[in-house]
Amino acid sequence: MSKTSTKGIWKVISASSMGTMIEWYDFYIFGSLAVVISTKFFPADNPTAAFLSTLATFAAGFVVRPFGALFFGRLGDLIGRKYTFMVTLMLMGGATFLIGCIPSYETIGFMAPLLVLVLRLLQGLALGGEYGGAATYVAEHAPKGERGYWTSWIQTTATVGLFVSLMVILMTKSAMTKEAFEDWGWRVPFWISILMVVVSYYIRKGMHESPVFAKAKSEGNISANPLKESFGNRYNLKFVLLALFGATMGQGVVWYTGQFYAMNFLKTVQSIDATQVDTLLGIALILGTPFFVVFGSLSDKIGRKYIMMAGMLLAIVLYRPIYKKMYATTDLANKTEIVENTKTVPSMKALEGTKIDSIYTTNKSFTDGTTVEEIKTIHLDNGKVILDDKGKEKIETKVTKKIVDSDKWILVFLVFIQVIFVTMVYGPIAAFLVEMFPTKIRYTSMSLPYHVGNGIFGGLLPAISTYFVTTSKEAGDPEFYLEGLWYPIIIAAVSLVIGMIYIKNKSKNAHI
Repeated sequence: MSKTSTKGIWKVISASSMGTMIEWYDFYIFGSLAVVISTKFFPADNPTAAFLSTLATFAAGFVVRPFGALFFGRLGDLIGRKYTFMVTLMLMGGATFLIGCIPSYETIGFMAPLLVLVLRLLQGLALGGEYGGAATYVAEHAPKGERGYWTSWIQTTATVGLFVSLMVILMTKSAMTKEAFEDWGWRVPFWISILMVVVSYYIRKGMHESPVFAKAKSEGNISANPLKESFGNRYNLKFVLLALFGATMGQGVVWYTGQFYAMNFLKTVQSIDATQVDTLLGIALILGTPFFVVFGSLSDKIGRKYIMMAGMLLAIVLYRPIYKKMYATTDLANKTEIVENTKTVPSMKALEGTKIDSIYTTNKSFTDGTTVEEIKTIHLDNGKVILDDKGKEKIETKVTKKIVDSDKWILVFLVFIQVIFVTMVYGPIAAFLVEMFPTKIRYTSMSLPYHVGNGIFGGLLPAISTYFVTTSKEAGDPEFYLEGLWYPIIIAAVSLVIGMIYIKNKSKNAHI
């Protein structure tokens, strides 16, 4: 590859990657702030239900992604890659900014979660059109034999977008008090998005159309009906289904387990301070991100299949031991409390009418340096504890642990291992998908299996797994914290079997 062509493709990578990273930032800022958002846009009297509702709204953005893939994929195959993902960038940025402007549930009631849901759906539609366009655009600029390497840079954008979202949150938190952040400061990361979008728009504005698509268009070799040719043709449909069930389905659950589920697990199941979680997750992501390029490049040499399948297999075998170790690392049952340092401070919070919250704040310390704040809230009406719909007393306990450095680095390592699994399954997959389909229907054909695998199978993972953990805990299961892993393990195992049997490691007739 000449220096001139290398310079040219780096311009393509930079323009495509920056826009895609910003779209991922926009999409994931919601998930990164899920714990705070659950108290703003949903009824606050049941924190668990509010958090699950937030995750369900988060998942809604994933579920609609395949529809975005169909709509924008069709446009991309009809009018071009460049113009299509210019539209998706603006749509995503606008929706993200507006989420930061929606009044709270206390102000406008059920309109708050409804508006958030609508904007999440718009985000999902936009992302459904973005990824396929960016991956296709880069692959069609890349020289033969190096597509895995060059497209792997696009693969880093999802993780970098998550990392940037965590860093923006941390900087925003550090610039104000905890009370101010929880009151209005959480909106700032959403507002910042619009500045990023404007910068990316001007960068992308100067991009040229993909040379492969431009050539096909000049020769009259573009599809008049990409949807029909992609899914109405039995031969092509077979490859769409194979890409979904043999690769992207398993890749999707491994991706979301290793990054988003890990984050939710640390914050909600292990009750670790949110700032500490964001920091340690950010470190693990920095350490792991270069491996997207490592495995993408390696796939050019040994093929895509075995790297992706190995990542799924390692995840299936090691998830339960990893999460068992994560839980044990900060489990207070394994630590010695300094009883004489324990202090409880009672307080009362008057509500409307005869309702009162009786609050007990307990601070504990342990011999290894771990500290714990436990806030127990008892909801009273006329001096009696209020009962919920199931007849149980409405008593909420919120625990926040601040862990020591030794525990933090153990968790960084355990999350880093999961990120390695992510890079193995995700690094090669853009090149794998692009090479499966011909130019005239590539955008449409590759986008659908990618976004069904990631948007539905992967995107539903946080909500489904958190639900499994919550119900198992209520049922008294001593290993309740492991139950959420059955979903990604089973899905990845099915994908591994199908992929090993039916996917070829290297296609001699790869389309490009």
